[in-house]
Amino acid sequence: MMRQILQDMYIEPDLLAELNEEQKHILFYKIREEQVRRWNERESRDPRPAVRKRSDRRGIQWRLGSDGEVWVWVMGQAPGDKPFEDIVEELIEERARKQAQEEAQELRRVKEAEIEKKFRDAMAKEKARFVAEKWREEMDDRRAAKQEEEEDRIREKLKKCEEEERKRGEEEIRQTEERRAKELYISLKHEDKRNERDDKEWQEQLRRSKAADEEMKCKARRARNEYKRQSLRSIEKGLVAGLSGLFHKTHLNGLGHGRQHGVVSAHPAFPTEHSSATDPVSSAHYRRRQNHRPSCSPVTSSLTECPLWIRPPRPNSHESIIRWFREEQRPRRAGYERSSNNIAPWFHGIISRQESEALLMNAAEGCFLVRVSERIWGYTLSYRTATGFKHFLIDASGDYYSFLGVDQNRHATLADLIDFHKEEVITTSGGELLQDSCRLTSTTADYGGLFL
Repeated sequence: MMRQILQDMYIEPDLLAELNEEQKHILFYKIREEQVRRWNERESRDPRPAVRKRSDRRGIQWRLGSDGEVWVWVMGQAPGDKPFEDIVEELIEERARKQAQEEAQELRRVKEAEIEKKFRDAMAKEKARFVAEKWREEMDDRRAAKQEEEEDRIREKLKKCEEEERKRGEEEIRQTEERRAKELYISLKHEDKRNERDDKEWQEQLRRSKAADEEMKCKARRARNEYKRQSLRSIEKGLVAGLSGLFHKTHLNGLGHGRQHGVVSAHPAFPTEHSSATDPVSSAHYRRRQNHRPSCSPVTSSLTECPLWIRPPRPNSHESIIRWFREEQRPRRAGYERSSNNIAPWFHGIISRQESEALLMNAAEGCFLVRVSERIWGYTLSYRTATGFKHFLIDASGDYYSFLGVDQNRHATLADLIDFHKEEVITTSGGELLQDSCRLTSTTADYGGLFL
C-alpha cells in the first residue's frame, strides 16, 4: 500500500482521514523524500547547461553616505525633521481642511445655482407682467412712467433681496465648512487609533501562527526520529521482514537441497515431507506460492481448476475481503497464535470501528484488538488510551506486515508485529505499548465468516 501511494503520489481522502497527525507527518515525510529522489534522478539523467550571465545588463547604483553604506533617510528621524507624530497630525489636519473646502465649494455651487434660478424666474414673471401692462396702457404716458418707476423700484428691491440671500447662504456654507472640518478631524483621529489597534491584533495573530508552525515542525521532527529509532530497533531484534521474498526463495532452495541430503525444514508456513498432506493451511499456502493461483479444496482440485482471482486495488465487497483472507492470509497464519493452531485472543475478524470501541470501552489503558480492515488490504489495530481510542492501519498488501504511516518496520507475520510492539511503543509521542488482549465475550463468535 505504501509503495502504491509513493508511486502515485496520491492518497485518497477517506484513507487519509483514518491517520492521526503523527501518521500524516510520517506519510508526508516519505512522499517528500520520494519527490527529492525523483528530482535528483531526473537531474542526473538530463543535466541542463548553465545559463550565461549577460554582461550588458543595465543596473542601478545606490547612493552611499559618508560611512560608505547605502544612504537611507527615515522621515522624522533625520536632523531638523519634525517628530513623526507632529507630521502625522499636520497631515491629518491638512487632509480634513482640504476635504472640507471641497465639500464647501460644492455646496456653494449648488446654492448659487438655486439662487440664480429662483430670482431669474421671478424677474421673468415680473417682466412679463410689466410688458403686458405697458402694452395695454401705452397710450397713457404718465401711467407708463409710473409703471417704469415701479418696475425700477421692484428691480432694486429684488436685487437687494438677492444680495441678502447670497450673504446668508455664504454664512451658512462657512459654518458648515467649519463644522465638517472638525467632524472629519475627529473621524480621522479615531481611524488612526483603530488602525493602530488592528496592527497590534495582526502582530498577535502572526505570533500565534509562527508558534503553531514551530509546533508542527517539532511534531514532524519527533515523527522522523521515531521512524529512525523503530527501524534501528527492528534491525537489532532481527524482526525486519523487508527481505521476506528472498527468505522465501532461500527456504525453497534449502528445501530442495534438504531432500537431496535427507534434511527437511519444519517451518509451519510451508509444507514439508513431514507436514500433513491434508493440512488446509500449509498445503494451500504451498500451492499459492508455487503455482500463483488461488487455493482449491482437495475434492474439487482434481476435477476442475479454480478460476484465477485478480485482487482489486481496494476491497469492494464483504465477499472479496473473505476471499482475500482465506486465499492469501490464512496460508500465512494471519490471526493465529505463533506456536499453535489456535486463533489469537486479540484477533476479532471482521467487525466495525464502533464495535471495536464498544469492546474496549470498559478495558484498561493498553488493551488492544486486531480487526480486518474494510478500507485497505490489511488490518486495523484498535488501542485503548487513557482518554479514548486510537486506530492504526496495518498494510498487508505485500508479503509483509507494517503500520501504514507510523513506522516502516516490516514483519514476516502478523503475530511478529504484535509481539514486537509489546516491547516497543508504536509512537514515541503517544507511548502506545500493547499490553492486554481484548478477548471475545462470546464463545460462538464466527469472526465475520473468515474461518468457516
